[in-house]
Formats: sequence, C-alpha cells, structure tokens
Amino acid sequence: MPSRILKKRSLIPGQTSELTLEAPHIAAKAKPGNFVILRVCENGERIPLTIADTDKDAGTITIVYLVLGKTTAHLETLKEGDEILDLCGPLGKDTDIHKHAGPVICVGGGTGIAAMHHIAKGHHTVGNHVIAIIGARNKDLLLFEAELKRFCPEVLVSTDDGSYGHKGLVTELLEERLKADPSVAEVVAVGPVPMMAAVARTTKPFGVKTVVSLNSIMVDGIGMCGACRVSVGGKTQFACVDGPEFDGQLVDFKELSSRLSAFKTMEQISYEKFRSGHVCTCGK
Repeated sequence: MPSRILKKRSLIPGQTSELTLEAPHIAAKAKPGNFVILRVCENGERIPLTIADTDKDAGTITIVYLVLGKTTAHLETLKEGDEILDLCGPLGKDTDIHKHAGPVICVGGGTGIAAMHHIAKGHHTVGNHVIAIIGARNKDLLLFEAELKRFCPEVLVSTDDGSYGHKGLVTELLEERLKADPSVAEVVAVGPVPMMAAVARTTKPFGVKTVVSLNSIMVDGIGMCGACRVSVGGKTQFACVDGPEFDGQLVDFKELSSRLSAFKTMEQISYEKFRSGHVCTCGK
C-alpha cells in the first residue's frame, strides 16, 4: 500500500538520506531487525530496507538509504508530502532480544549503523548495557552517533583516516573491548559484508555469540523467489524469511559477496540511464 513521506532529512548530502514514513500498520507490529520492501513507482523494482526506528504512537517508521542504484536515486528525488507507491512490511524475523547479565556490543558501519540503531535500542529497552561501535571512512560520513548516545552508555567511534575517534577499523575497537571485558554476552553487526565478516573473525577466538544482519538480494521478500538465498552452516537459507539475522560464525561470506556482485554491471547501466533521464518501458 502507498506510504506518504512525512519528513526527509539529508544525512550525507547527495549520498544518504533518512525518511520518516506514514505507516501505522507497520509501525504497530515492527520490531528491531525487521525490514520493509518498497517500490517507488509502477515500473520500479522492489528493494529491501531495514527499519531504523519506529514510533507506534505517531504511526511512523524511519528508513535510511544510500543512493547507490536506480531505485535509491529515484527515491532521493521524492520530497516531503510525496508518496512511495508500495510499502510492504514488517518482514523478516525480528531480533532475538532478551536480558543478558553481561553487555551487548552493537557494531555498525555505513548505513548499517541506522539499522543497528533499532537493534541497539531494543536491547536497551529490555535493560541490557549496550556498547555501540560505529565506523566510517571519515567523520563526515558517520551516521547516528547522537541518536545512539541517547541510550548507549558507551559509543566508540573509528574512522579510516583518523579524522574522528580511533584511527582504524571497528574490529580493532571491538577486539580491545572483548579483551578488556570477558563478560560480553553478545555481539551484533550490521553493515557492509566485508565488515560483518571481519567482526565474525574477530569474535571467534573469544567464543562470543555473534549475530549478523544480511543484506542479500531480495525480490518478493516472502521466501518464494529464492533470490536471497545464503549458505549458513552448509545449508541454504532464505534471508527474507529465515533471517535477515544469522549466526556470523556460520555464514559463507565469500559466497554472499559473490552473489551480491553478480548484477553489479547491470545495476550500474540502469543507474546511468536513470541519471541521463531515460525511462525504460521496453525492458532494454
């Protein structure tokens, strides 16, 4: 069903934006870890976006997207008051959240920080001590630090160039924290596939439960098409209905990376055609 854009906020000009959408039916049921699938226009593709936040009282959900392909570029042209043609959700299994004796570390990178925010907030709500570790290439590309500080007693930041916080990778901060505190109960990672794979490698020697949220290719979002299949523990799983969260130690990240890059050339062609003003009605 259609959804009206109530608020649009540019997080990184021309690159990343946040939308607050009118979606009372989704907001009433959505939980941390859930995602939506949207279609911007009649001839548009369906893309999944993880819910970054909800407000049940206001009947709204928040999504954050990176302008990377044709659909997100089209989404970026919409303004407050405009409607998204189709919005379906909440989809996927919600995050397994319960009270832990030890702290929970939530690691986020890129736009994954926004999705991680909803999960971290869920852990805080049940009374867990939440440590957030977020990273970006530089300070200007960092997202949701202020939002996380509202409920996380500790927010650790890293940047590749050292322009803010720790100079280096989020996994370096994670390893330091795990060495300093053996009581850490769980690690959750949301972000680029290489980052999530690195988090799983980092936590393995410590034996800490590690959950990753997979952003695999999706079409229908209800387990029928099989486009989002991933190998977990040697078995084929569907990210849309069996996930999107899985045990990070069991995910075949090499296969996932290969599948995500399978349509890269076609996606780039479609994006360039959109930027040039071409509107496809013939499938070419």
